[in-house]
Amino acid sequence: MECEICGKEVPENNPIRAKIEGTVMVVCKECSKLGKIQKAPPKPKFVKQNKTKKSQNKKNNRKNYSRDDEPSEELVEDFNNIVRNARESKDWSREDLGKKINERVSVITRIETGKMTPDIKLTKKLEKALNIKLLEKIDKIDLNQFINNNSGERTLGNVVKIKRK
Repeated sequence: MECEICGKEVPENNPIRAKIEGTVMVVCKECSKLGKIQKAPPKPKFVKQNKTKKSQNKKNNRKNYSRDDEPSEELVEDFNNIVRNARESKDWSREDLGKKINERVSVITRIETGKMTPDIKLTKKLEKALNIKLLEKIDKIDLNQFINNNSGERTLGNVVKIKRK
């Protein structure tokens, strides 16, 4: 072992621990004068191994995710305009729509302004009440088609489609 301040050799069988400027360090006898000597932490007499069935089951129950677990539907890009136009075409107020799908007016407002993205459950409620389509099927993408010929590796830049206005 070495002193954490000067680098001199410290006996391993009896290291000196000193608190110097708020930090406990292993130091040599000379450097221990710079701080307050600390008691060595007590060594445990035995180590208790407590492996319960619950902890073992948690390790075994971890779900391995695959590409089949990925969502097959995606919310359309301009869902806020579609919801607003459909509601207005039925001559419903936001309050009316909220009552029909059992949601607050503030939720409807945030969806229509695009400040909130509805979850799948709420999206299906909106589709049913307004008779519109907000979820679109997404195809499985073969990532091998995006392999860069130069490096032979997939990168985020090769896979992502950038939408520009």
